[in-house]
Amino acid sequence: MPPIADTRPPAAETDVVIVGGGLAGASLGCALAGTGLRTAVIEAVPREAEGQPSYDDRSVALAYGSKRIFAGMNVWPGVASRGAAPIERIHVSDRGRFGFTRLDRRHAGLEALGYVVETRVLGAALYQRLGAVEGLELICPAAVTGIARDAEGITVSIDGPQAVGERRGRLLVLADGGRSAARELLGIEVRNRDYGQTALVANVTPGHEHRNTAYERFTATGPLAVLPMTQGRCSVVWTVRPPEAEHLLALTDAEFLGALQDRFGERLGVFRQVGRRNAYPLSMARVHPTVVERAALIGNAAHALHPVAGQGFNLGLRDVATLAQILAEAARDGDDIGSERVLGRYARWRRRDNQAMTAFTDGLVRLFSNDLAPIAAVRDLGLLAVDLFPPAKRALLRLTTGMWGRQPRLGRGLEL
Repeated sequence: MPPIADTRPPAAETDVVIVGGGLAGASLGCALAGTGLRTAVIEAVPREAEGQPSYDDRSVALAYGSKRIFAGMNVWPGVASRGAAPIERIHVSDRGRFGFTRLDRRHAGLEALGYVVETRVLGAALYQRLGAVEGLELICPAAVTGIARDAEGITVSIDGPQAVGERRGRLLVLADGGRSAARELLGIEVRNRDYGQTALVANVTPGHEHRNTAYERFTATGPLAVLPMTQGRCSVVWTVRPPEAEHLLALTDAEFLGALQDRFGERLGVFRQVGRRNAYPLSMARVHPTVVERAALIGNAAHALHPVAGQGFNLGLRDVATLAQILAEAARDGDDIGSERVLGRYARWRRRDNQAMTAFTDGLVRLFSNDLAPIAAVRDLGLLAVDLFPPAKRALLRLTTGMWGRQPRLGRGLEL
């Protein structure tokens, strides 16, 4: 009896297959423009669906270094035209205690310390740029159902309303978030630590002009960030314990604003209006390894941080800028972009930044969650020392603006 013929269509060939078309995956697709690499971006959630992270009510605090990365990608003009609020000053304080630090863009010699951008604005700018990238295929909505690797490449099975089949490439990039299904398919280890905290996120309208000042208040339940937005609004990221989050979500708008007023104070006057409220559980995730045979991880698929100091997305965007440069250089040199040698360069370059930022954010949470009087006194003295000692202030600014350490070309605002 003759063998049964395989009637499935052959896998479509490409160079880089990106699983996840959210902010990190879309950013990498844009970053690879002009490299000559054929790219496929696979996203499971329809672009403007309620559950699409690129289109919800959250905002992203972009470090100044991230603005330079987007400028190098030619994405920043689309962001700026849609609305980006500059952060010119940051006021950090320990609620109810004497410690505080003031940071100003002039201390760093920058036009801004960062920018606050709504995720829907950033997503729209990224997708506009994606549409102009030659050699890029966007497959959406579609889910990854299988991954197979061999010495020459990697094959991804996909299933969706209008896309069934396979894509084969030399490299697979996992950018599908903290609950990465592709990461699970590859059997990559993840170590999570639950902070026992929930981030409650909302946009509010203050009574006074925010004057492009961001506030970070450390409170007994966790940090409270109030960030300047366009149209006179502020983005609130309020860290509380899960029972308090449930209580705050159940309040009327007026009751919620009153609770926020009590926790934050009246530096911005009386809060007058609040938008939709959402809550997200907080944990730290360490992923090891971040590269395996024919695959690399970026963004939340590679790491997850506490939102204190707003560093999570900025860390992931530096993953994007670094990986894009390494792939572009490998392609120009005729190297195999999915080889262990090429991916090892990415892993080594990103290791120090990932470790430093994880330690920084986790250390802040631990330090400001401890109410023992001696520890509280030491941390408040530390805040005052940073405020009064210019070298310490400059070092903190280099870290939080994403300007420290070895910078990829995009991180210097340069094209690949």
